[in-house]
Amino acid sequence: MSLGDKQTLIEHLTELRSRLIRIAWGIFLGLIVCYYFSEKIFEVVRAPILPYLPEGGLVFTGPADKFIAHIKVSIFGGILLTTPFWLYQIWSFVSPALYKKEKRIALGFILSGSLLFILGVLFSYYLMLPTAFEFLLGFGGTMDKPMITIDAYLSFFLMTSLAFGLSFELPLVLVLLGMFGVVSSSFLSKNRRYAALVLAFVAAIVTPQPDAFSMLMMLLPLMALYEISVGLVRFFEKKASKLKDQTASDAQSWD
Repeated sequence: MSLGDKQTLIEHLTELRSRLIRIAWGIFLGLIVCYYFSEKIFEVVRAPILPYLPEGGLVFTGPADKFIAHIKVSIFGGILLTTPFWLYQIWSFVSPALYKKEKRIALGFILSGSLLFILGVLFSYYLMLPTAFEFLLGFGGTMDKPMITIDAYLSFFLMTSLAFGLSFELPLVLVLLGMFGVVSSSFLSKNRRYAALVLAFVAAIVTPQPDAFSMLMMLLPLMALYEISVGLVRFFEKKASKLKDQTASDAQSWD
């Protein structure tokens, strides 16, 4: 570890505050850019539910609802647009605790984290949401007609999309914990059953609709990502072990 760069708790909290402010400013700038395209973004956001709306659109009950909706989708767009930036800020906060050679994977962290987050959002958009709407809005026959408000739909859409995006960061989190020495591949392998219970609890908490179908749709990819994480942690362990052996061998040769 970079023990020479030890910080006090106050310094850590100050650094964290600084990073969070930068993230907020970055997302705000992304919001401004996305607001210019908010009409088109809203069309994309609305698309998954359109086939299930008999009147062909969402409804709103307050004069400011549609304006607020455009602000919300602009914030969502800003988060997506600035994903590499806020991941870089997170990396900059945690990287001082890593060895010097481990810090070189910064680009990999940012690229893989961005890809995983966007994959989670896309999984939600193309698979989770259409399947959920087909099940939920088609349940109980066709006698009743849905009238979905903009506010209710956006709350469901944004929470689901962001929940999947963040949940897909699981491999990144576990690999970092492996680098910190908090977990190992053997530990993760031995505790699969407990991990499944924890992930099921997470799926129950973060899914907007507390039904078994939505939970299952989140739990299955999380379990797959957990297994991928075990392999990645094992890979980095072997890499670190080889590096350690090589360093020891070089030290002996100098002696």
